[in-house]
Amino acid sequence: MSRLVVVGDPIWVEGFALAGATVLPATDADAVRAAWEALPEDAGVLVMTADAADALGDALQERPYLLWVVIPS
Repeated sequence: MSRLVVVGDPIWVEGFALAGATVLPATDADAVRAAWEALPEDAGVLVMTADAADALGDALQERPYLLWVVIPS
């Protein structure tokens, strides 16, 4: 089974834990990239803030099987 992972500013992502998501809080670009490196192998869906998406940029293409979406700001 795939896991739902949420990355970004804690104020925007912590609530997803209530739905069972794996939440990786990240407050700056370095933390976002560290969260990306720590992404579980069974991650199937990645939800992230716009800042997190900007920080990851082309790295998102490294996992073509990963479905990702950006939280609208």
